[in-house]
Amino acid sequence: MTEQTPAPIRVDERGDDIADARRTLATAYAGVAWEADTTDTAFSYRYASAGDAAMTLRAVQFDGRLTGEMPAGDDFVMQWITRGTGILDVGPHAIHLQPGRPQLWPGHAFEFAFADYDQRLVQVNRRAVDEIAAERGLAVSRANFDHTARPDDEALRRWRQTVHLISATTMDRNASPLLQAEMSRLAAVSLLELYPQATADLPPELLLPGNARLKHVAEYVHEHAHLPITSTDLAALANLSLRALQTAFGRVLGMSPNAYIRQVRLDRIRTELLRADPATTNVADVARYWGFAHAGRFSAVYAARYGEYPSETLRST
Repeated sequence: MTEQTPAPIRVDERGDDIADARRTLATAYAGVAWEADTTDTAFSYRYASAGDAAMTLRAVQFDGRLTGEMPAGDDFVMQWITRGTGILDVGPHAIHLQPGRPQLWPGHAFEFAFADYDQRLVQVNRRAVDEIAAERGLAVSRANFDHTARPDDEALRRWRQTVHLISATTMDRNASPLLQAEMSRLAAVSLLELYPQATADLPPELLLPGNARLKHVAEYVHEHAHLPITSTDLAALANLSLRALQTAFGRVLGMSPNAYIRQVRLDRIRTELLRADPATTNVADVARYWGFAHAGRFSAVYAARYGEYPSETLRST
């Protein structure tokens, strides 16, 4: 039996009615509480999309102000602005977009704010990425990406070359369905090569059949380490009392749930410091992002785990 060819997507809408623009974009992205307003620039917009359910290329031109929330979805989205301003994940972990520099959307729901901007996006369905990850022997259930990572210039150069090829093929109405499918695979491969996965190998004890519930909790910690997580949250996730969860963690891993959360975050900090530029990276800023407010205490805990201070890790890059 042959699989049905995905229906092609072709959209190109434009105009100067701000209510229509907000409605069009909010519908296209399943947005939450989107608001649009004018700026000093005469308002106009354009939204274009081409591809299929596995992968789409999108372009937005919006002369105005647009804010709202993006829910966590079934796609990985890489986007970049060529004009204007944009902020993803509005709040303490805000990402201020730089024109011309691609940025992966957070994997969680987030608020955004854009003004007088042109934007390009490559949107790849999670299933397509999971299939490529499985072919490479990766743990599909944990094939998540660290959107806070900053790919180096060479990696971005390769990404742009790939996007150019994908774009030329996707916009070609005469391209065969097989070629279009290959472009979706290529986009998925490019994401896997561009962004490190925000995962770590789980302790082997959690892979035993009797520890499936704890394994689920640990996977949740790895996926949501950048968010506020408490032992109470994890107990509810595991459908256990807090005391039962603490006992299970102590018995299987020899540590408390809070200690496990802290360990995962320390590992994320180390990964970030190892690939950071010492000239532009501040250890205290990285530590605060991952929830360590007291610099001296953080350094001591870090040194106890890795045998060197975080500043030494940063200088080693």
